[in-house]
Amino acid sequence: MLYHNEKELTKETFQNPGSEYRATPFWAWNRKMTKDEVHNALDSLKAMGMGGGHIHCRTGMDNPYLGEEFLELVKYSNEQMKEKKMLTWLYDEDRWPSGAGGGFVTKDHQYRVRFLLFTPERQEGKDISGSPLRSSGQAVRSEERTYLGCYQVKLENGFLEDYQKTEDNEPLKEGYEEWFAYLEVSGDNPWFNNQAYLNTLDKKAVERFIEVTHETYARLLGDEFGSSVPAIFTDEPQFSHKTCLGFADERTDVTIPFTDDLEETFQQTYGQSLLAHLPELFWELGENQVSQIRYQYHDHIAERFASAFADTIGTWCEAHGIALTGHMMEEPTLETQTAALGEAMRSYRSFTIPGIDMLCDRRELSTAKQAQSAVHQYGREGMLSELYGVTNWDFDFRGHKLQGDWQAALGVTVRVPHLTWTSMAGEAKRDYPAAIGYQSPWYQEYPLVENYFARLNTALTRGVPHVRIGVIHPVESYWLFWGPKEQTAGIREEMDENFQKLIQWMLYGTLDFDFIAESLLPELNQGQQEEARLKVGSMNYDVVLVPNCMTLRSTTLEVLEAFRKRGGRVIFAGSLPTLEDALPSKRGADLAKNCEVIPFGKYSLLKAFARERDVEIKEKDGCASTNLIYQMREEGENRWLFLAHVNRVANGSENAIVISEEENKKKNQDLPWKEELKITIKGQWKATWYDAVTGEIQELKVSHKDGTTILHRVMYDQDSLLLYLEPAKEVQGSSVEEKNSHRKQRALSLPSETEIQLSEPNVSVLDLAEYRFDEGEWQPQEELLRIDNLFRETLGYPLRMEAFAQPWTNAQEEQTSHVLSLRFAVETRISLSHVMLAMENEETTEIYLDGMPVENHQTGWYTDHCIHTTELPLLTKGTHCLEVRIPYHSKVNVENLFLLGEFGVEVSGRRQVLTEAKKTASYTDLTCQGFPFYGGNVTYKIPFVSDGGEVKVSATMFRAPVLKVAVDGKEMGHIAYAPYERSLGELPAGEHMLELTVFGNRVNTFGTLHNCNQKEEWFGPNSWRTEGDEWAYEYQLRATGLLKAPVLTEEK
Repeated sequence: MLYHNEKELTKETFQNPGSEYRATPFWAWNRKMTKDEVHNALDSLKAMGMGGGHIHCRTGMDNPYLGEEFLELVKYSNEQMKEKKMLTWLYDEDRWPSGAGGGFVTKDHQYRVRFLLFTPERQEGKDISGSPLRSSGQAVRSEERTYLGCYQVKLENGFLEDYQKTEDNEPLKEGYEEWFAYLEVSGDNPWFNNQAYLNTLDKKAVERFIEVTHETYARLLGDEFGSSVPAIFTDEPQFSHKTCLGFADERTDVTIPFTDDLEETFQQTYGQSLLAHLPELFWELGENQVSQIRYQYHDHIAERFASAFADTIGTWCEAHGIALTGHMMEEPTLETQTAALGEAMRSYRSFTIPGIDMLCDRRELSTAKQAQSAVHQYGREGMLSELYGVTNWDFDFRGHKLQGDWQAALGVTVRVPHLTWTSMAGEAKRDYPAAIGYQSPWYQEYPLVENYFARLNTALTRGVPHVRIGVIHPVESYWLFWGPKEQTAGIREEMDENFQKLIQWMLYGTLDFDFIAESLLPELNQGQQEEARLKVGSMNYDVVLVPNCMTLRSTTLEVLEAFRKRGGRVIFAGSLPTLEDALPSKRGADLAKNCEVIPFGKYSLLKAFARERDVEIKEKDGCASTNLIYQMREEGENRWLFLAHVNRVANGSENAIVISEEENKKKNQDLPWKEELKITIKGQWKATWYDAVTGEIQELKVSHKDGTTILHRVMYDQDSLLLYLEPAKEVQGSSVEEKNSHRKQRALSLPSETEIQLSEPNVSVLDLAEYRFDEGEWQPQEELLRIDNLFRETLGYPLRMEAFAQPWTNAQEEQTSHVLSLRFAVETRISLSHVMLAMENEETTEIYLDGMPVENHQTGWYTDHCIHTTELPLLTKGTHCLEVRIPYHSKVNVENLFLLGEFGVEVSGRRQVLTEAKKTASYTDLTCQGFPFYGGNVTYKIPFVSDGGEVKVSATMFRAPVLKVAVDGKEMGHIAYAPYERSLGELPAGEHMLELTVFGNRVNTFGTLHNCNQKEEWFGPNSWRTEGDEWAYEYQLRATGLLKAPVLTEEK
C-alpha cells in the first residue's frame, strides 16, 4: 500500500506530511544522464517539496534505453532517493505512448499496431507515402497489408440499402459501388525510434512489452517493489483511432482498429461474422434504425483492448507487488474515448491507482469523474493525475493551486507535475512546458504549493467515499451513431453536450455521484444484498440515474429491475431506452413505468435529488454557488469534507445576460472576488478547519437547524476548505458573528517609481540572424529554428519537429564536415563591458566580434547547465557584428543565443537596441521598461512612512508566478492567491522599507516569441514553428511584473 495512515490523523502528520503524500513529478531524462545530473535533479526536487519522481525518458535522452548504463543510473537514483526519504516511481516507456518499449518490441512486426483500411480503391501499387508522423499511437500507412475482401455497396439517399461481401472479379451490380478491406500493419514512425506503436489488441504483443520492460525492472529493483518503488506508470495506451466518413457518398479511405484474429474472436463472442457485415460500421441503415453489428464491434474492440493491455499488465503488477498506475488516451468526451479506447472506464478495472492527465489547464471534469468512479467502486487507495503539462512557462501559483484543488475534490491524491527537466538542451526546452525545476526562478518557493497539497492528502486518503448517487454511463448509446458525420454529427454533438452538462449540473449543484460502466456492472454487482441500495463493487448507491440512454444492456436492465424491486430509486432523465443490447425492446420503457421519469434539465435533476443532497452552498443573494465542488469521506462516524473552486473566473449561469458591474468583476481574475457563503451540511456536526495552506487546525463556529449544520464563510477565488466533521454532542444555535474592527484605517503613500534589484543579469535574445551554409552566400535574416531545418533539408538530415528519433538510437560518432555561420547585428547606445554570450554549442564553436576572434572559454551557465557563458570584449557605442561558426552535423542543436549583462533593452518590432541599465521601475509592464526578455526575479524596494500600527500590503494586479513580501529585511510570507494581501505586522512609527520580490518566469526568454496566435493553448514543439498567419518576426511578448502599484493600509 502507498498510504499507511494512522488510526487518527495527528497534527504532526498533517503539518509535516511524508513523501507518500507529496507530488512525484515526471523527471525528464532528456540528455546523457550521469550521476551528477541525478544529484542535481534530486536536490531541486527536494527543494521544491516533492516526495520523489517518475523516471521518465523524454526527447533528448542519450543513454541507450534499458541498457546497462541506463539501468545502473536507475538503480543509483533509487538509492539516492531512499537516502532522501523519497520514492522512485517507474515509467514503462521511452517517451509515450506506452507499448513499443523504445522500439525494441515493435521492431518485430508481429507486435506492431494494425488497422483495417476500408477504401474505394485497390491498394496494390498505390502510393501511400505522406502519412502524418505524430507523437501518438496513430498508425502509419505501409505496404505490409493483408487483403480481407471486396464489398459491393448500394446507398439510397445516403443510407445503406444493400451490401454484400463478394468474391474477387465478381461483376459489379448496377447501382452498387465497390469497396475493399485490408488489414494493414503500421509503417515506421521516428517517434518510436523508427519503429511503430504496439498492437494493444493482442495479448501476446503486450506480454512481449512486459518481457522487455517490466521484467527488466523487476530484475533490477524487484526487491524494492511496493516500498521505495511503489508503482509503474503507463502512459496513454490506445488503439489505432477510429475514423468515419464525412459525407455518406464520398469515396475516401476510412480506418478502424483491427487485429489478425478479431474476426475469429468476434464470431466466438457474438455468433456471427463481423467481416460479412462490415459496411454497417461505416454507413447508417436508415432513419430510426441502428446496427447491432456496429454496437457489438465497438464493444468487442473495447474489451479486446482492456483485456489485452490493462488486464495483462495489471495481473503482472499484482503478482510482482507493484502498483499499476498511469492514464488512458483522450478520455474526456464520448467521441474521443470511443475513437481511442472504446470506453475509458473499462481499463481502470486493472489499475491499482487509476489516473488521468490534465493538459493546458483544461477543466475535464468528465475525465476525473470517470476515473474517480472506478477508484470508488474498486476500492482503490488513491487516484493519480499528470497535471500542469502544456501550460507554458508563465503558469502561476494561482493556476497550480486551482488546478490541483478541483482535481483533489474529484479524488486525485497522487500528483504528477509535468514536467521537471534534467536539461533544456536542444529540443528539450520545447518539450511541453511548464518547467517545474531549477530552471524556473521560483522553484525554491514551490513548497508553498506542495506543502498545501501534501497536507490535503493526509486527510483525503482517509476513510471511504461518501457518494449516494450512481449514474449509468451513456457511452454505449453513443456507439450507435459512429457513422457518416453528415447524418450523425448532430445527434453525436447533442449527446456529448448532454454528457458534459449532466456532469456540470450535478457537481456544481453539489450532488456528488459516480458513473456506472455497463460493461463492469455484472461483476461489480456480485454479492448484492437484499436492501434498497445498489452494490457496485465497494460502493452502495441509494439512487441510480439513467440519462438519455437509447440502449441498455440486458445485464443492466436485470440489475436495475432487481434494484427497483427491492425498493431502490431509479430515475430516468430525458429519452427512455428503446433498445436492449442495440435491438428494439420495450424492457427499458416498462421499467421506467415503475420508476421516476423526469425531463433532462438542470432544474429537474437538482430537484429530483434533493433528498440525496449532503451539502448545499448559497451565495449572499440566495443563489446557489456555481464554482464550487466537493468531496466527502466517511471515517467511522466522522466525516471529511473538502470544498474547492474549479474555474479561474466565476462560472456564471449558462447563457446568462450580465446585467451588473458585480457580475463583470467576477469574470476578471485580477480582481479578487469575495464570496459570502452559507454552507449547509446534512446532519449535526462539530466542524474543525484543517488549514492546509498554513498547517493550522481550529474549531469553527457553526449553528444547527432542522438536522443540519450551518456555516457562514467568506471565500475568495482560489480558496478551498477542508473540514473534519464529528457528531455534535450539543445542538448549537446561531453562530457567533465576528465583531467588526473599530480601528481607523488609512492608506499610506508610495512613490510612483521605485528602486529595483535583479536576481540575474538582463538578457537580449539573439534568435534572428543572417546565415550561410559552409562557404555559400550570406542569406537574409531568418529565425534560427527555421535556419536549422533549412540546413537539415539541404543535407538530407531528419528535420527537427515534434516526432523524431531519440539520440541514443544513433551511437555513431559523426564527423563534422559542414559549418553553419550565423551573423547577428548588435546595436548599443552606450559602451558595455563584461557582456556575456550564452549559448548551448560546444567550445568548438568559433566566435567573432566585428571580425576579430573571441576566445570561447566557458565562464558559467545561464538558466540551465547546458547553456554556457563566454565573456565578450568591450562593446562600444554603435552597431557590432557578432558571428558564430558552428561545426555542423545531424546531432548538432542550433538554438537561440543570449547576451547577458548590465544593460537595458528596447524592442520595436524585431529590432533590439541595448541601452543604459535601468535601476528603477514604474508599476507597469516590465517588458516596456528595458526588460522585454528578462525572466529572473525583480525586487521592488518601496520606502514608506508609518504612524505606528498594523500595516497590510495588497498587490492585486501582477504577472508573476508568486510574490514574496519582506519589511525592513524580515520576510513576511508570500502573496499568491486572492485577496492578494499580506500583513506586515505592527510597525513602529517612522520610515520603513517594503521589499516585494516578483518571481520571474522564462516565457519571454524561451517561450513562443514569434507565435502570434494569442489564444494558443498547446505549447508543444510545433508552437515554436508556426507558419502563415500564426507566425510573426516581430516579438510577441507577454506582460510581466507589477502592473499596478501595491496598496499599503495602516490600522491603529
